[in-house]
Amino acid sequence: MTLKISISGVRGIVGQTLTDDVVTDFARAFASYLKRGTVVIGRDSRASGQHISSIFIDTLRSLGISVIDIGLAPTPTVQLMVKHLKADGGVILTASHNPVEWNGIKFVRSDGIFLNEDQAGKLIHIYDTKAFKDTAGDRGSIRKIDNSYDVHINRILDVIDAGSIKKRNFKVVLDSCNGAGSIITVQLLERLGCSVIGLYTDPNKPFPHNPEPIPSNLKDLCGRVVKERADLGLAQDADADRLAIVTEAGIAPGEEYTMAIAVQNVLSKAKAGKKFVVTNLSTSMMSDDIARRFDAKVLRTKIGEVNVAERMKKEKGLIGGEGNGGVMYPQVGYNRDSLAGIGLLLDSMAGSGKKISELISELPKYEIVKKKMDCASSNEVSDMLDKIKKAYKGTKMDITDGIKLIYPEAWVHVRASNTEPVIRVIAEAKSLKEAEALTSRILDL
Repeated sequence: MTLKISISGVRGIVGQTLTDDVVTDFARAFASYLKRGTVVIGRDSRASGQHISSIFIDTLRSLGISVIDIGLAPTPTVQLMVKHLKADGGVILTASHNPVEWNGIKFVRSDGIFLNEDQAGKLIHIYDTKAFKDTAGDRGSIRKIDNSYDVHINRILDVIDAGSIKKRNFKVVLDSCNGAGSIITVQLLERLGCSVIGLYTDPNKPFPHNPEPIPSNLKDLCGRVVKERADLGLAQDADADRLAIVTEAGIAPGEEYTMAIAVQNVLSKAKAGKKFVVTNLSTSMMSDDIARRFDAKVLRTKIGEVNVAERMKKEKGLIGGEGNGGVMYPQVGYNRDSLAGIGLLLDSMAGSGKKISELISELPKYEIVKKKMDCASSNEVSDMLDKIKKAYKGTKMDITDGIKLIYPEAWVHVRASNTEPVIRVIAEAKSLKEAEALTSRILDL
């Protein structure tokens, strides 16, 4: 197992690939990349987080970088606070949906968006070559602040119809996987007048199950929603940038529906004129169908939150995100944000007067299949992509990121993961049988 370094940051198994020396050197590299200024730092609930945070903070300060420590905080909260506090950058210590033995480092620039490919490349080059800046004469300062949750929540309440939501008195079961969203999400829901049943909302006990919010990991949540006769269930990953839904019937339809409902909510309220939705190549065609209903256009990017964020910013996109449950709502911030997703979801339910299952039943119908296979090296990825190009010569392809084979009302996308040592194979079609067949044919190669 090697250290995973990509546009999505750094991830590894603590004590094996993600060692104290690796953390120190990446802190030195980030200080050298910034040269000077202030950094906001936050972390998820992994037991290793505090230790890694202390190393990172001490190293930054030794190189003259001042630090604002916001402690346990969702990834989108850290990103929002970087911009809110006019900091020069941010650091988030999280391995997102990876298991508890992992941890990682995500790097944020001054506008609250992750480093893009060129910027990350410069940072990684500094790390690889050990071209660190000299120790500064003056040690950087440190201060802790405790209002980041309020800043984030207030930003969301300002852009949704909070009054209508409060009138509905929704009963919600929350599974934060005892991660970074555990406390702030309960606070948001309570301020929206919801009765909150915390299933896994104790950040001192991570993680009761695999933190990726996919249906197979949400069985406890599905059962609890039915038992409590709740209006819906909500599931977050460990750093709370992804959101999945469970209906009042205890059904987890898949994290793709989070994005679709958010798109429909925002476009239904948009004024006439150019309207853009921005998402990546692996996100469901539901967004395309919804966009056509409202005379809007979907723009697609390479995988990676920063690619979607930069395109949204450039094109003034109204809403966007990724099909893994990562809603990106510019009125809150240019980042995947489960809390903004919750706000838009409840706003849709309150505004329509419909149950979550009814909202889902009105969406376009597709079946999506997501599979992955172990990948030992970049050469293995290249070999597989070459095989696909030869085997599917003549098929419409998009090679922006890996290979996406495009058919009428169906597609299959093959690419190397930015966050795990795997090759991802994702397919979508009108029937589950067809989607399964698309992925199987790729894996058979």
